Amino acid sequence: MFSRRELLMAGAALSAIAGSGLSGRWSQAVAQQALTEDGLLDFQSTGNVTIIHVTDLHAQLVPVYFREPSINLGVGGVAGLPPHVTGADFLKLYNIKPGTPQAYAMTSDDYVALAKSYGKMGGLDRIATIVKRIRAERGDDVLLLDGGDTWQGSYTSLQTKGQDMVDAMNALQPDAMTGHWEFTYGTDRVKEIIDGLPFAFLGGNIFDTEWNEPAFEAYKMFEKGGAKIAVLGQAFPYTPIANPRWMFPNWSFGIREEEVAKNVAAARAEGADLVVLLSHNGFDVDRAMAARVPGIDIILAGHTHDALPEPVIVGQTLVIASGSHGKFITRLDLDVRDGALKSYRHRLIPVFSDVISPDAEMTKLIEVIRAPHMAELSRELATAESLLYRRGNFNGTFDDLICQALLEVREADISLSPGFRWGTSVLPGQKITVEDVHNACSMTYPSAYRSNMSGQMLKDILEDVADNLFNKDPYYQQGGDMVRVGGMGYTIDPNGSMGSRISQMTMLKTGEAVDPAKDYVVAGWASINEATEGPPIWDVVEDYLTKNPVVNLQENRSVKVI
Repeated sequence: MFSRRELLMAGAALSAIAGSGLSGRWSQAVAQQALTEDGLLDFQSTGNVTIIHVTDLHAQLVPVYFREPSINLGVGGVAGLPPHVTGADFLKLYNIKPGTPQAYAMTSDDYVALAKSYGKMGGLDRIATIVKRIRAERGDDVLLLDGGDTWQGSYTSLQTKGQDMVDAMNALQPDAMTGHWEFTYGTDRVKEIIDGLPFAFLGGNIFDTEWNEPAFEAYKMFEKGGAKIAVLGQAFPYTPIANPRWMFPNWSFGIREEEVAKNVAAARAEGADLVVLLSHNGFDVDRAMAARVPGIDIILAGHTHDALPEPVIVGQTLVIASGSHGKFITRLDLDVRDGALKSYRHRLIPVFSDVISPDAEMTKLIEVIRAPHMAELSRELATAESLLYRRGNFNGTFDDLICQALLEVREADISLSPGFRWGTSVLPGQKITVEDVHNACSMTYPSAYRSNMSGQMLKDILEDVADNLFNKDPYYQQGGDMVRVGGMGYTIDPNGSMGSRISQMTMLKTGEAVDPAKDYVVAGWASINEATEGPPIWDVVEDYLTKNPVVNLQENRSVKVI
């Protein structure tokens, strides 16, 4: 395990080659600023190229509450390394004072009180303000790159099949993007959108299954500041496993490390001075790839929703994590000369919606997009008396709500809710609206199934998900969090081996052990099977909230972590 000092020494080693960057001094720089727009966006520009990175917006057009995880475990060689540091440990690692705006943005500590003080974050109109300000300062030497998971995750994105985000992002004018949940709109819709995009959709690890040939452009060369910048796209490698393959049967995915290396070499041969991997691998996969594939200068990480105030440096590669849901935007100024990266300056900008002024043009566009849906979006279903959130390896109260709805409405013994990392938070005292529910479950395969499963099948499911999350080889990790379970508790050893992580499965009502040979009625949603039948999950949740108009969920202690 590396200490904070060793991590910063690695940054200093690069700076010895590259010159001074902001890495290692993020909290000091931010602490010296007042919480004003000028303070948040003021930046001592350097070099000849600026990269702006945003990722995992999940179709959030307007500001949101989004609580960061209280637990984000790493296993094997990355245990205890960023991003697998949370709460007070995170604050200590990055020298952030508790109770500050930065502590609110970056951790779950004292979240409710700080949320009431500092308000919502994100909003594409605030992001537009930041992007326009940087472009005004840096001219044509700016690249805006979108890491994907952009078109899915809200009521309006579902109703418009992603067109709401397509229109808004077109107005923002990115230079390139890659994808993951985008593909769950199906082959025809994805092709239709991509054919009309005024910028590049990159996916060098996506192949046509019939001809085993690249299905998308692997990289695009840009000339900025007198330098040639190659941007390689890496879509989520496990899309056909984590999502329904039947929705895009003619495309195959994968990490395809050899293809990444080949494309890096091709870009260098074409004269690239800088190689950037626009990735949706997930942070630990990107960290491993940085160590295994030479020639990548910068990896812009996505998928796992991590937000880090400093780059993680692997050899000569900067790995950048820009968070999710529009909470943050990364600015990276680069000095690229003589075919190499000479120096950099990095800033993870927290998008405080009460501080950053909305861009008028984007605000108007968002109002037009949302206007036909406002009556339904604002329809109130219940009141939250406790914090509803999703993010965290094992428990999330919004998924506890969904699990309870599945148990009662679908009359089940056990319920399962997938460990999705997308979904916004609701503060105590707030009304739970249709928009809130859809932010947690709006997707194209929402059927709430009800079926019989043996105790052994349930254990196998939990073991499989645990291995996807806690496999010590990052290349076998698929991101996401542990499947949420209602009606049943269990013990998990994340460091165990496949098939032996899960134990002590217990029915919560009776205290009886789950019998491997007995069948149980199980309700769940988001099955990847094409023939799944059942009402959409948002109808199940609404039915439950109609009968239970006040939601007060205590801390879930049904999962014990070894």
